[in-house]
Amino acid sequence: MKIDALKIAQAAKMASKSAGLMTTSQKNKALLAIAKFIKKYEKEILKENAKDVLTTEKAGLGPMVDRVLLNKERITGICSDIKNVVSLPDPVGKILSKRKQPSGLKIQQVSVPFGVILMIYESRPNVTVDAATLALKSGNAVILKGGKEAINSNRVIIKAIKAALKSVGVNENIVQFVDSVEKDSIADFLKMKSLIDVVIPRGGKGLINFVVENSSIPAINTGASVVHTYIDKKFDLKMAVAITVNAKTRRVSICNTLDTLLVHKDSAQKLLPILAKELAKHDVEIRADKRAHKILNEKYTKLKRATAQDFDTEFLDYILAIRVVDNLDEALTHIEKHSLRHSEAIITSDKKSAERFLNEVDAACVYVNATTQFTDGAQFGLGAEIGISTQKLHVRGPFALEGLTTYKWKIYGSGQCRK
Repeated sequence: MKIDALKIAQAAKMASKSAGLMTTSQKNKALLAIAKFIKKYEKEILKENAKDVLTTEKAGLGPMVDRVLLNKERITGICSDIKNVVSLPDPVGKILSKRKQPSGLKIQQVSVPFGVILMIYESRPNVTVDAATLALKSGNAVILKGGKEAINSNRVIIKAIKAALKSVGVNENIVQFVDSVEKDSIADFLKMKSLIDVVIPRGGKGLINFVVENSSIPAINTGASVVHTYIDKKFDLKMAVAITVNAKTRRVSICNTLDTLLVHKDSAQKLLPILAKELAKHDVEIRADKRAHKILNEKYTKLKRATAQDFDTEFLDYILAIRVVDNLDEALTHIEKHSLRHSEAIITSDKKSAERFLNEVDAACVYVNATTQFTDGAQFGLGAEIGISTQKLHVRGPFALEGLTTYKWKIYGSGQCRK
């Protein structure tokens, strides 16, 4: 389907003014209506989602099925998440700082919406709801471009959202949808810096690189990761096994899932056979370096020798790369070389090692003795999120509601002129 990018962007720009002026009460009323209409359209959403799941399965994209899948339980969860957004404080109009200058000027720094957000994402239909509701609560208009994998689901979800907004007298143009499965359909939007204030790509390296290389609009990157956990020389065996298995297998299709395990050489012989036994229960394929392979050889059926590429791969599957390192220094060097600055963890009983890891690893989220699966807005007490930002400007880590605002300076005078 040929889409009119300019028309969509112009509609969003016009709607952004009314979005920015909505009261907290109006926003919350609209959000509750969205939750109601998502539930009202549940049967139709699930019917169309079944088509998306079938297409994904036929394409041989097994691990992606979980990302695309919706069911009654997940629809209930989506509606619950919307109600959680209602309970969050309104991020717009907050006085961030204030001062009175010697000139007599009274100056306030006040939070305001971005204006128009372009959100480009892959696979997950729930992101359509998350992005729309967070944009609404933060006073922004949003243009949504989902992945082809969930196009049928997204069409119905958008229909439900627009019907909900209309039912409470809110301008439905606040939420725009790019109804196209073509990747190049976003190219025109990326040049519209006079109409769109920020673009947020959420997905793999390919999507993020495409946006960064082709956009004239400021971008906040989320999603791509190569997540590491390092098991130190001094460690608790039971804890290490439990955390590693959870980090790898709890949900493999999300960006905070463990990809590479680094193990101190003095811990490897003790840890790896026991860990492998637990990973086997989840049918995890291990891709091991020379030293790890030697320890696990003939003790693990789904064992392969790791390639160099494996240590730069976000698997999003039941696959784990393992490397044995000589010490913490080598682990830190490996992470520095291969990390995408998302989430990294150390398992250790040595406080000095823990502090070195926390201070020297350059990532949005750095853990000691915990699974990286906690990298999530709700788990951080921030509420729903747009994604996990891996960059340093504006927002880093869970990209939640307040991250969708910027600020302006309000200056109150009484006739002052500058000499």
